[in-house]
Amino acid sequence: MPDNALPNLVDDLFVVPTRSDFAAVGNATHAPRFLLLYGSLRARSFSRLLTHEAARLLEAMGGEVRVFDPSGLPLPDDAPDTHPKVQELRSLAQWAEGMVWCSPERHGAMTGIMKAQIDWIPLAIGAVRPTQGKTLAVMEVSGGSQSFNAVNQMRVLGRWMRMITIPNQSSVAKAFMEFDEHDRMKPSPYYDRVVDVMEELYKFTLLTRDVAPYLVDRYSERKENAEELSRRVNQRSI
Repeated sequence: MPDNALPNLVDDLFVVPTRSDFAAVGNATHAPRFLLLYGSLRARSFSRLLTHEAARLLEAMGGEVRVFDPSGLPLPDDAPDTHPKVQELRSLAQWAEGMVWCSPERHGAMTGIMKAQIDWIPLAIGAVRPTQGKTLAVMEVSGGSQSFNAVNQMRVLGRWMRMITIPNQSSVAKAFMEFDEHDRMKPSPYYDRVVDVMEELYKFTLLTRDVAPYLVDRYSERKENAEELSRRVNQRSI
């Protein structure tokens, strides 16, 4: 057998990517759609305030934005997935083409409120993967010195949810000092970084939203689907 032989491959399902493949994708003209999640229920939640600053920026760029309010969302497995807040969250996750996750850092990690929202979004709903191939930006706020524990954890989750997590991120230290009496973010390098992150998210979303189905098309899944089809077609009638 030649050294370059690939006997384990199913030849009909092995596809060599080419630039011409991208010519067959769509060319969406609607405004990019973004879902923003935050991780605190405090009356003056700095992760919520930072999320709304991000929302304003995305809207100024022309995006369509929805901010999910986690108040009333049950703990995962503590209610059926027919719960109205769960259905709202899942519907928004399917609607969105990109997301922003913003959490406080609590005990060196993202909050349970943030994690619960992510846990309620499944990898698949029927044949639909609500997060696969969609863009993601991560941000965090801290009460003390700058830290990156929460954004690092959310990056892991974004990868697990098969999302395209952009390189840039925002971590706002001593967040209680960064917002004025009108709950707007003060001018600062932290604010400039938020602008950078939203600009990058918007660009990545425009770049990938049409080609996402092609980018996440996988040999292993094509093979699995082909085998399932073969079993069904060849199944003997009872």
